[in-house]
Amino acid sequence: MWVYEWGRDTLSRLTLDPGDDSSSAWTPDGRRIAFSSARADQATESLYWQRADGTGEAERLTESKSPQHPTSWHPSGKFLAFQELNPQTSWDILILPLTGDEASGWKPGKPTVFLNGTFVEVLPVFSPDGRWLAYTSDESGRFEVYVRPFPGPGGKWQVSTAGGVWPTWSRSRSELFYLAGDRIMVAAYSVGDSFRVEKPRVWSPGLVLSGTYDLHPDGERVAVLKASGDEAEIKRDKVVLIQHFFDELRRIAPAGRR
Repeated sequence: MWVYEWGRDTLSRLTLDPGDDSSSAWTPDGRRIAFSSARADQATESLYWQRADGTGEAERLTESKSPQHPTSWHPSGKFLAFQELNPQTSWDILILPLTGDEASGWKPGKPTVFLNGTFVEVLPVFSPDGRWLAYTSDESGRFEVYVRPFPGPGGKWQVSTAGGVWPTWSRSRSELFYLAGDRIMVAAYSVGDSFRVEKPRVWSPGLVLSGTYDLHPDGERVAVLKASGDEAEIKRDKVVLIQHFFDELRRIAPAGRR
């Protein structure tokens, strides 16, 4: 894991273990970063966290034989939403509770299941007020974005209408963003006793690589990983057919040539 400091244009390494570290999620106060890691004694990824300033060692939060990836912290900092691959139910959404504080120390509790249907349920994200959890599921036959009340129980509301992944809540207005193909979509919503969502609209038609965007706190800008150069402007309106492909492959790379 690395931390990029925008103001000073510096990139600092955060974790030093030779195991693979991925799927970072900052705590609401910015002091720590949760991530998944498969350390030397593990067969698969569990949840860890570490101070964002690099002091101290990484601390293990969960023990699991199934891959786990953190995605979102509750605004209170007391709950971490993550996804876990279950051999029977595919990807599920779980909640890890934490008790304590920075002064007395933190203690992770036992994870509880939030969703474990027979479909893929991933990418859970808490709303800014902590009352709702947006996520992605393929229960309709394709991936769509849904919202459920937290901690539940309650029904669900479908936000996307033509496919959607990677939901992200605006912190400045009542809007929920997500990706649909290479477009960033946005849907306005209102809350009372229930969740009400309006028809989504295209927020940005640019070519965004899947899952690589984040919304600025002002709700007006996003950081994205975008196709380089003119590739982002290419209009995808044709198919190129290459005939005799393997003949050409044998010509440029004949057998025995390395």
